[in-house]
Amino acid sequence: MTIIRQPTRAGVRDAAAKIADILPETPLFVRSIRGVDVAFKAESLQPMGAFKLRGAWHRLTVLDDETRQKGVVAFSSGNHAQGVAWAAQQLGMPATIVMPSDAPRVKRDATLAMGAEIVSYDRKTENREKIAAHLAHARGAVLVPSFDDPWVIEGQGSAALEAAMQMEGLGLDEPVHIVVPCGGGGLAAGSALALPDSRITVVEPEGWDDMRRSLEAGWIEPVGPDAPPTACDALQTMQVSPRTFEVLARRGATGVAVSEGEIRDAQRWAAAKLNLIVEPGGAVALAAIASSLRMRSFRSAISMRALALPVGTGSAWPSCMCPTSDISWRFRASHPRHPARLAAITMPSAANPAAAMIM
Repeated sequence: MTIIRQPTRAGVRDAAAKIADILPETPLFVRSIRGVDVAFKAESLQPMGAFKLRGAWHRLTVLDDETRQKGVVAFSSGNHAQGVAWAAQQLGMPATIVMPSDAPRVKRDATLAMGAEIVSYDRKTENREKIAAHLAHARGAVLVPSFDDPWVIEGQGSAALEAAMQMEGLGLDEPVHIVVPCGGGGLAAGSALALPDSRITVVEPEGWDDMRRSLEAGWIEPVGPDAPPTACDALQTMQVSPRTFEVLARRGATGVAVSEGEIRDAQRWAAAKLNLIVEPGGAVALAAIASSLRMRSFRSAISMRALALPVGTGSAWPSCMCPTSDISWRFRASHPRHPARLAAITMPSAANPAAAMIM
């Protein structure tokens, strides 16, 4: 009898402890939007610019030395790619990433810069899961999916747990409502495990809202064959996984879809009000909050405290991508397995527009 490991809240706590051991907390900002207080995590201030290193680190650090020598294979349009490449580089592991040929060049170049090998594919005609599985089998490497993995889900959930602890440090209550961008659902499912008393709403671009439709139907619904173009490359997942769907369905999570126009408005708001440049996939939760508050549909559900979480490089609601000149990273020597432990992050005061912030 084969026992399939499932993600757990205890696993999220373990992941959070492992992340805290190598990295400082990312900033937490608090803003009031139409009378509703919203806290959000700037996960793009992670060393490789995305929360995805959380799941990658939690996954790769459970491997023994012999397994690590054989390397890791992952598939991603860019953010998970960089998370796995970063974690593998810290652990001295070879990494191969299956990326779509139309992935943003900045994400592709960043992945290569961290020493990973890239194998390209056509996202319209080829199956990335099959390509990655074949490579992993041929090389004896470990396959690390971007969301369909219990350790990855737990690792991503550490962002929500960390945010809740920061909110407590500010004298705020635990969030009533978590609003989170959703591609495959790893961050959303991890957040649901981390904070079981909070309501969960996943947000996707229109036409790519398969998690929303799946939660409403009670079974997994894939993205349709004629999905419209979207600027949210980080959220273009053709079908969610049973693991992420089951966690969110058990929690009674709901979903909403936002338009490309609402996403652009959210990006402009983040730039004007927070001095942050946010990628489209990360702006969807802000777009949902802003549009829903305009229609007053979130007010009764949120009460007075919401938490919006991130999705990738420069993305989150409203995690950001700051120019390199705005951020100073300082590293110190540490355990030989973790040679680049992050000691501190500093930002010029001009880059801190938030009413409240924790470093």
